[in-house]
Amino acid sequence: MDVTDIKTIADKIRTEVGKAVIGQADTVDLMLIALFSSGHVLLEGPPGTAKTLLAQCFSSAISLDFGRIQFTPDLMPGDVLGTNLFNFQTNEFSLTKGPIFTDILLADEINRTPPKTQAALLEAMQERKVTIDGEAHRLNDRFLVIATQNPIEQQGTYPLPEAQLDRFLFKHVLDYPSREEELAIVAAHGNRTGMATPKAFEVQPAVSVEQLNAAVESVSRAHLKDDIIAYIVDIIRGTRETPALQTGASPRAAAAIAAAARARAALDGRDFVIPDDVKLLALPALRHRVNLSPAAEIEGRTTDETLLAVIEQTAAPR
Repeated sequence: MDVTDIKTIADKIRTEVGKAVIGQADTVDLMLIALFSSGHVLLEGPPGTAKTLLAQCFSSAISLDFGRIQFTPDLMPGDVLGTNLFNFQTNEFSLTKGPIFTDILLADEINRTPPKTQAALLEAMQERKVTIDGEAHRLNDRFLVIATQNPIEQQGTYPLPEAQLDRFLFKHVLDYPSREEELAIVAAHGNRTGMATPKAFEVQPAVSVEQLNAAVESVSRAHLKDDIIAYIVDIIRGTRETPALQTGASPRAAAAIAAAARARAALDGRDFVIPDDVKLLALPALRHRVNLSPAAEIEGRTTDETLLAVIEQTAAPR
C-alpha cells in the first residue's frame, strides 16, 4: 500500500465520522495519526463536546469493535481487566473477560477512578496484552485507548500519574464549537435529547482490518531524514533546559513524535517527513509529558505557551 492509498482511506474515514460529528477536524486528524502510529489519545474538554460520539463513530468507520468503560471512584482493576471465576460444573477456572478486551476502548472520565484502577490500563496500552493471574492474553495490534477527562470538575477526581500520561501519544484539548458549527449541530441533533448512535447517521466502515494493518505497516516505512531526527531531539532537549519547566520530556516522547510525524506525512500523501509535521504535532505530544516550574506558575505562565516558545526557539532544518 502506498501513501496515496493511505490518504484516500483517511479521507473516507473523515467523511464517515463527519456524518455524525460536526467540527472537531483537528481531533479526528490526531485520532487518525494515533491509529496509524499505534498510539493512544487523551481528550480533555467540557461535557457535551461529542467526545463519546466521536469515539463511537471513529470505531464504526474503521471496522473495529468498540468498548466503553465509565470510570467511577469505586471501579476496581478486575472490573476493567476481568477475572478467573470457578465453574462448579466443570471444576475449573474460566476467564470472564473485562471490557478492555476490545479494539477501540473509550475510557470515559478516566480521572474519576483511583490510580490503582487507572494503572490497570498500563500494560494493555504499552504492550497490547493483559496479564490475569499470571497468564498473558493478547489484544488486537490495533488496540487504541481514547480516554476523556473533564477539566471543569475537580471534586472526586484523581489526576493521572506521570507514568500513565506518558502512555498517551497525544493530549488534545477540545474547545466549544464555532457559532456556525453549533448552528449545524443543533439542526442535526436537535430532534432528540439522548445521544444518537453512529447507525442512526448511517456511519459505514471505510476501511477493512486488512487494509488498516497494511496502512500501519506502510506508515512505519516513511522516510525520516537525519536532520528531522535532530530537530525532534533538539525540541525534546529544549524542554529539559528551559527553567520554566520543572520536568522535561523523555526519550520516549521523541520516539513518539517521530512515529506520529510519519503518520501525519502519510495522511498528507507523502512518504517523507517535513519539519512542519514535527512542529504541528509537538504541542499535543508534549503538553502532558512536562511540568511547569513553581516560578513559572507564580508568573501565570501556561504549559502550552511555554512549549510553544521552546518549539519556536528550536531551529528547524531547511
